[in-house]
This record gives sequence, C-alpha cells and structure tokens, in this order.
Amino acid sequence: MRVITYAEALRETICQEMRLNEGVFILGEDIGKYGGAFGVTNGMLEEFGAERVRDTPISEDAISGCAVGAAVTGMRPILELQFSDFITCAIDNIVNQAAKLRYMFGGKGSVPLVVRLPSGGGAGLAAQHSQSLEAWMAHIPGLKVVQPSTPYDAKGLLKAAIDDNNPVLFYEHKLLYFKKGEVPEESYSIPLGKADIKKAGTDVTVVATGIMVRKALKAADLLENEGVSVEVIDPRTIVPLDEEAIINSVKKTGRLIVVHEAVKRGGIGGEIASIIAESEAFDYLDAPIVRLGGLAVPLPYNPDLEKKAIPQVDDIIKAVTSTLNFK
Repeated sequence: MRVITYAEALRETICQEMRLNEGVFILGEDIGKYGGAFGVTNGMLEEFGAERVRDTPISEDAISGCAVGAAVTGMRPILELQFSDFITCAIDNIVNQAAKLRYMFGGKGSVPLVVRLPSGGGAGLAAQHSQSLEAWMAHIPGLKVVQPSTPYDAKGLLKAAIDDNNPVLFYEHKLLYFKKGEVPEESYSIPLGKADIKKAGTDVTVVATGIMVRKALKAADLLENEGVSVEVIDPRTIVPLDEEAIINSVKKTGRLIVVHEAVKRGGIGGEIASIIAESEAFDYLDAPIVRLGGLAVPLPYNPDLEKKAIPQVDDIIKAVTSTLNFK
C-alpha cells in the first residue's frame, strides 16, 4: 500500500468528497492561495475555485456562524480554524447553535458541519496556539469529537465526519501532519465510536488519544524488550466513546493507564476512569487506575519547559512500571 502523510490523507478525503457532492465546501482563514496554516488545503483553490474554497476574514465568530447557517440550509461545510485555541472565539455558534439546533427543532433539521481543529503543543507556539481543548467539547451534548492519530485513521474518520448529519469537531495534532503511514487511494469510512487496538497485550491497558498514541506505542515497544506486554487502545473518537473496547481490555489485563496531552484536571482520562469504576471491569483491577495528562499550566514557549508540561514516553514507562509493581 502507498505511504502518504497525515496532511495528504486529510486533503485527499476533502477533495474526494467535494468531487462527489457539490454541497461540500471548505472555508477558513488562509485556506485558499496560501493553502492553509499547515498546508492541508494546498492546490484545492485551483481545482474547486473560490466559491467552494472560501478564504475568510479573521473572525472566527463570523465564519463559524456562516458555517452553521450553511449546514442548517442543506450544505455540508468544512470549517478550518487555524488553531484549535480559536474555538473560544466561535464557541457561541458551535455550543449554543450547532449543538442544539437538531434537538430544538425536534429532529426535523440537521447540522452536517465539520470543524477541523489543529491542536496540541510541541511546536513552540506558546500558550494561545497550543492548547488541547477536546474535553471541553466532549462535555457538550449534540457534538461529536474525533481525534485521529494516524494518516489511515485521519482519512477514514474525516469521511465519516463529513457524511454525518451532526456537528463533528475534528482534532488534528499539529505534530502529526507530516507523519507518514499506509493509506488506500480509494475512499473509505471508519465508523465514529469504534476504537482501535493499536497493539495487543496482556499485562496492562494503555488508553491513549491523539499524538499520545505514538508515544504509548514507543513505550510499549521498549517495555516489550523487558518482557512487559502492553495493550495500546486508541479510542479514535472521544464522543462517541467505545466503552466496550476499553472495558474488555481492562478485564483482560487488570490494569489501566489513560494518557492524553490535555491538562489532566477535567480531562477525558477522568471520564474513562469513571467508566471503568462503574462497570464490571472494576472487579478485575489489580492496581489503581493511573491518569497521565498535561500539567495545569499555560503551555510555555520555551521548548524544554513545554516538554516538561506534556506527558512523554518516559512518563508512560514509569506509570506502567509503577502499576505493575503495585501491591
């Protein structure tokens, strides 16, 4: 199978969907001639024209309102926010309008909107351009939250998001854009709410989201050399969450570590821990659940400090070792 980057996989999906459906269009800041802040929309203006690749003013409030209105009236907009942090400027349209309209109109309407959100730290972009805010959106009924970790998943999940009749927030970690992986040329869809076991194991379950999947897999490979078998589960979608996959894994391994880049306090790790505590898997635990997340600080610009604020491979290895040695 051919190998392409995460960004190329996203671009390919968008182009395939725009060729199939004239109602699909993309809008956002600098997505046209410039090709997007991270190059995802390169070349799309030339193929589809300015009517369907719409450069917008720098006003997240205005462009999110435009996107919600277009979705409600029958189109399938894809809104690119340059950085996920900027959702704070669009939050009324997304939280109070997009998330609520289908319910408030008794299911007679739909809001088929995708909001693409470049997120996460590690790129030295400081406190206002590096946040991981997916747990905020997971708290809002009516929104779906997707967080692919590989080019293959990015392509299949984005198609599913575009086809969905509900608003989907699509989190793309900035450091993943140039990571490569095997991706089919043909169009395909990955169901939202279906986790993927990235690595099977028997000693401990590590549930990792976004870029932390790569770090968890690296930790698992290193631990394997020491005779430790780590199962790495990538939920792929935060909402809906594949609870069954996580519960079944914990019942098998008896131990659970959850790792995400977002701040540990109030993060999705606490929700996953609660799901296990309230399920039959709780009786199978041989050690307390461990949560790893970002420190409760604005992400520093300094690269050394930034690294310390985000979970690293060594942190995952230490957590696995600790939970295995618990008595």
